[in-house]
Amino acid sequence: MMSLAWPLFRITEQAALAAWPQTGCGDKNKIDGLAVTAMRQALNDIAIRGRIVIGEGEIDHAPMLWIGEEVGNGEGPEVDIAVDPIEGTRMVAMGQSNALAVMAFAPRGSLLHAPDMYMKKLVVSRQAKGVINLALSLTDNLRNVARALNKPLEELRMVTLDKPRLQPAITQATQLGVKVFALPDGDVAASVLTCLQDNPYDLMYTIGGAPEGVISACAVKALGGDMQAELLDFCEAKGDNADNRLVAQQERQRCEEMGVAVNRVYSLDELAAGNDILFSATGVTGGDLVNGIQRVANGVRTQTLLIGSADRTCNIIDSLHSW
Repeated sequence: MMSLAWPLFRITEQAALAAWPQTGCGDKNKIDGLAVTAMRQALNDIAIRGRIVIGEGEIDHAPMLWIGEEVGNGEGPEVDIAVDPIEGTRMVAMGQSNALAVMAFAPRGSLLHAPDMYMKKLVVSRQAKGVINLALSLTDNLRNVARALNKPLEELRMVTLDKPRLQPAITQATQLGVKVFALPDGDVAASVLTCLQDNPYDLMYTIGGAPEGVISACAVKALGGDMQAELLDFCEAKGDNADNRLVAQQERQRCEEMGVAVNRVYSLDELAAGNDILFSATGVTGGDLVNGIQRVANGVRTQTLLIGSADRTCNIIDSLHSW
């Protein structure tokens, strides 16, 4: 996979550059469409036999690289691809921070092949590896992580998303004295930040998109952290009503067809197998993980985080694009 590091970095960079001029336009689908087109073109220019195993867009009815889509020029290694052309299209549309173009590569058969649906996720750094268990309550997991890190609960820092579906978890954690950081969007960045050295968070607990979960698993695996995840149907994430039950039924049928199970806890090795994984994230708007695109004289500057599991390296790549 390491020979594909530079092409992967260029793919997320091209997607970010395509979406960035629309910052503040208010049109999420337009932003997604531009990023998807740029990614597809860049993917088809490289020597891989790639397959999209999980991608973002079905839930939001947005432009997407289709699950099962074959990409690449038909030569070279067989590659599983997990992709979110823009994690945080709403942030780009509204001119807000923390939007990324993200993608992960792994050898064929390595990544969880699942629909674009909701997923519960729990992530910790290598210091707490092996102590998490989504079959237990959040309270039990918080206590176990605090014990592994030799911290009182009052010093534990949990990052999550500021969504109605996560308010019970936020309340539960704060009642224990845990410090909770609720972000508007962006659980891929939160997963990576949780696993980096000098990490600002001790654990991440969210209910978000499954594509972001598999992409996060690639970064977590490469950084030596730990993660568990559970697919949730639409009713479990958004509430029970007739319309949501129809979506949930369709999701469960697709899961059965794809050989995955709703409400089953998946380990990190089941989400992203092996140790030959590449992860790339290019900033679109400024954020905590990488800088957003910045206008400079006669061009723009981009910043990308490129992580490889084979050698456990994290590269911050600053690029100057002159017009």
